[in-house]
Amino acid sequence: MPTSTANVAEWIEQLPEPDRPGQASTFTGPPPEEAARLCERVVAAGPAGVNALIGLIREPGEPEFKSYKAAYLLHGVAIHVGAPGKEAQREMFATSLAAHLGSSTLSKPVQRLLIRELQVAGSREAVAALGKVLLDEALGPDAAMALAAIGGEEAAAQLGRSLPKATGAIRLAIAQQLGVLRHIGSVRALQGMLRDADAEARLVAAWALARIGDPRSVDALLGEADAAAGWQRIKATQACLLLAETLLAAGKRTPARVLYTHLRDSHTDPSESHVREAAAKALSGLGG
Repeated sequence: MPTSTANVAEWIEQLPEPDRPGQASTFTGPPPEEAARLCERVVAAGPAGVNALIGLIREPGEPEFKSYKAAYLLHGVAIHVGAPGKEAQREMFATSLAAHLGSSTLSKPVQRLLIRELQVAGSREAVAALGKVLLDEALGPDAAMALAAIGGEEAAAQLGRSLPKATGAIRLAIAQQLGVLRHIGSVRALQGMLRDADAEARLVAAWALARIGDPRSVDALLGEADAAAGWQRIKATQACLLLAETLLAAGKRTPARVLYTHLRDSHTDPSESHVREAAAKALSGLGG
């Protein structure tokens, strides 16, 4: 018999009620073996079971919201299918979630919840769907984090292709996740952000470039630190130090030495003595 929304609603009601003030705590969750049984029921029902569960989720701000349980069970399933030996189940689950992204019938907050579950259980099968919503103002930042969690060249390429088209908070989120993934293919675009009028965009780009650790970024980051003042100078200098550490970890001693030497010689204000000391200590370790 095909799984119906009524079946899934019945399973959901087997979850305990939330703890209430003045009563002994049950820690809300069911015993592990019971939780596993409920998750397995949803998975065994295939896409129909997952879709029925998604259809019962409401955002807390909606008038129809009555219970946390559907979203709670969805998260439980995301963890359940991540266990070793459940690769086929995880792929089915993630594909079912990804199919709802960009939906005109599912609210944006609920889609954001699905994206957060893809951070837990997503893989290559979800990358294209996440890429399609990267520029969505409501979904983009979460989609960028999910792509970074999935990782790999395909996920990084989705972020890299979207960066030149992105604006505002989404642009910053994409740039940050490109740094998380150390995407070498985005170095040129991130260097372009260092010339941005927005100071926050410059700092995010500097951090991402420092994480990527390409020697071509040395002059650009030093120029940003030299030109900045106040808080911006502090953060840009931190990016220079991070870039030096990243380069050293990759065995690229010469560009790291250039960074440390410049920081030692350029940060002459008494308030920057810690920078000079750190740079001098690093140079001593490098034998120069």
